[in-house]
Amino acid sequence: MKRIVTGGLIMLLGIFLTAAAVAGDHSHHQRQKKQGILLVAFGTSVPDAASAYQNIERKVTAAYPGIPVRWAYTSPTIRAKLAKKGRFIDAPQTALAKMMDEGFTHVAVQSLHIIPGEEFHRLVQNVRAFTGMAGGFESVRIGHPLLGTQKDLERVAAAMIKNIPRERKPADAVVLMGHGTAHPSNAFYAAMMFHFQQQDPHIFVGCVEGAPEIDAIKEMLLAKKIGKAYLMPFMAVAGDHALNDMAGDEADSWKSILTAADVQCTPVLKGMAEYDDILSIWVDHLGAALAGF
Repeated sequence: MKRIVTGGLIMLLGIFLTAAAVAGDHSHHQRQKKQGILLVAFGTSVPDAASAYQNIERKVTAAYPGIPVRWAYTSPTIRAKLAKKGRFIDAPQTALAKMMDEGFTHVAVQSLHIIPGEEFHRLVQNVRAFTGMAGGFESVRIGHPLLGTQKDLERVAAAMIKNIPRERKPADAVVLMGHGTAHPSNAFYAAMMFHFQQQDPHIFVGCVEGAPEIDAIKEMLLAKKIGKAYLMPFMAVAGDHALNDMAGDEADSWKSILTAADVQCTPVLKGMAEYDDILSIWVDHLGAALAGF
């Protein structure tokens, strides 16, 4: 009898699950397809730097007209700073929950990070949490950050070289400041410097919070007897790191450290999202995500 009862319960469970699955599919088929784009950046609290994000949105809306665009910042610190000023930007999971509530069925989440580091992988985990929810999205796809493939490294090198200030002479160095991370993906910065130096041996890439550090970059410049360097952010926006850690007057800024070593510095306060040929790479990644719908 116990075996019969158990078997009956299993059959009922199977029928219930099958019915639920069919009902779920049926409800999806009845819903009108509604695509959306969620642009996800680390974020910035510097007003002038935020214009770079506006440039991204213009490029995205021009490439994919008619698809609503939403924003999210991954940095809790940046979101908190902005909230104190009365400007509220959602975390990715909050933005996705709102989009689900608005009835979006297909969402392309485009990472505006530079490398697939800790912030990007946390984003991936958050997006995964929204897959398979009953009555939720039918599909959510994530676009690669700027550096996602070997081809991306080649394209970024070519694009940044085109955007070096024209007055820069061949003997001058270009020092790019990346954010850096303890995540293994920090290796992308060294790989990026390799690609730059294949075309121009006087281009260097360092990190604020990773390797190569500015002291290592300084020694490389001195070894080549370089007397002048253009400092450029290797970040989406020229925010706090660019203004203070790179171009600030404090003794520990990159400009001050190199100037003390007799390397004349010219900071270029322009984020990578202000260069159209860099933006094209992010837009292409977004296109690949949208193409999956």
